[in-house]
Amino acid sequence: MASIVLVGGKSLRLGRDKVFETIDGENLLQRVVTRLAPLTDRVILVAAPGQSLPPLPPHLETSKVVDIYPGKGSLGGIYTGLLASDRSHNLVVACDMPFLNLALLRYLIRLCPRFDAVIPRITKLLEPLHAVYSKSCLAAIEALLQQNNLRITDLFNQIRVRYVEEDEIDRFDPERLSFFNINTAADLERARALAGGNPDD
Repeated sequence: MASIVLVGGKSLRLGRDKVFETIDGENLLQRVVTRLAPLTDRVILVAAPGQSLPPLPPHLETSKVVDIYPGKGSLGGIYTGLLASDRSHNLVVACDMPFLNLALLRYLIRLCPRFDAVIPRITKLLEPLHAVYSKSCLAAIEALLQQNNLRITDLFNQIRVRYVEEDEIDRFDPERLSFFNINTAADLERARALAGGNPDD
């Protein structure tokens, strides 16, 4: 199992690269990578061409790869990360999720051996950037990218997916903060307030 962190988003609504923003003394990328460190021994950062990243402490070992399909959204980033990985299954998260829940992530990992992907689902809303993917997804993703079809739900129609439903999620993360992501200045301020009020997060 490896972890793949997608860091190449355009941060259009925030107006600046969100990975440099700090929450509770850590830049956002460091906060995400620190939370993944107990789960996997390899962390792959998928960045946009020419993108610079904030420094990470030396004990957090990561490798950086450049998105093979820049401008193709999260599907291109997932493809790049899976291609770079030497592990059969890979935990994929976005770089802007400051409250990753280790217990929930471990649960996703436990479910993954019999499936191509393990995807949380809240009502009809999927969380494809808080999920586990197998390298067996590569051919289907590449076919979609070649067609310029960036709808990730079209991938799920072609592979074996285990959806993790609300009742399962709530056993580990009843507030569902795992899926809180930072898109705007208001999101960033809320994250800082939550982190300040929950020092164990």
